[in-house]
Amino acid sequence: MSGILDGKRILITGVLMESSIAFHTARLAQEQGAEVILTAFPRPTLTERIARKLPKPVKVIELDVTNDEHLARVEELVRAELGGLDGVVHSIGFAPQDALGGNFLNTPFESVATAMHVSAFSLKSLTMACKPLFPESEGASIVGLTFDAQYAWPQYDWMGPAKAALEATSRYLARDLGKEKIRCNLISAGPIGSMAAKSIPGFGDLADIWNHRAPMEWDMSDPEPTGKGVVALLSDWFPKTTGEIIHVDGGLHAMGA
Repeated sequence: MSGILDGKRILITGVLMESSIAFHTARLAQEQGAEVILTAFPRPTLTERIARKLPKPVKVIELDVTNDEHLARVEELVRAELGGLDGVVHSIGFAPQDALGGNFLNTPFESVATAMHVSAFSLKSLTMACKPLFPESEGASIVGLTFDAQYAWPQYDWMGPAKAALEATSRYLARDLGKEKIRCNLISAGPIGSMAAKSIPGFGDLADIWNHRAPMEWDMSDPEPTGKGVVALLSDWFPKTTGEIIHVDGGLHAMGA
C-alpha cells in the first residue's frame, strides 16, 4: 500500500529525543514512503543514536541554523544524500534561561536576540538554504512548529514573542515564495513533554491548563497526533494551503475563559 509521502525527500530538524515531535514526524514520514535526512546541533551523535530507532537508516548532518557556514553547506550535503528536497520540517526553538520562567521584564536584549534568531529568523534561513534543492516544477512544503502566540502564557516569557515572530515569518515566506509553488505552514501544537519543554521553568503549570480547558483529552506523552499533522502538510493533500496555522491542541485554542 502506498503512502502519502511516496517519493518525497524530507529534511527534518530537531530530533533530540524519542519523545519529540520531530522524531515521530520522521518515523511517520518514513512509514508514509518518504526518504528522510536529519539535522542536529550541538550534538549530532545524540541524534544519530535516537535515529537508530527509526524504521529505516537516515543520514544526520550537523547544522547550527545561526551559523552561515553551516547553512551554506546544506545544499551540497543534502544533494549528495538525496539529490534534492520536497519538504522541510522546522522544529527548532531555544531561549536562554534568563528569557524564561517569569523573568520577562528583566531579560537582557542579548538573550532576546538569541531567542529570536534561533526560534524565528532560522525559519527564513533554513528555507533559503534548502531552496536550491526544491524541484522548480513541483515546489515544496515547509512546515514549522509553534505554540499559539495569540496569548501570553505563564512562564513562557520571551519564547512567546519569538513564536509570534515565527508565525509572522511563515506568512511572509508564504507571500514571497508562493509564486514558486513553495508552501509555508505551521502546526500549533499542544504541550508535549519534550526536551525543549522541560527546559522551561514551571512548564508543568502551563501544561496543566489543557487538563481543564481542552475539549478533547490531551496526552502530553503522545507526540503522534502532531506528527500526523506535519506529515499531512508535507503531502500533496494540501496543494493550495499556505500561510496557515493548523492547531493540533485538542481544541483548546477555540475555547473561551
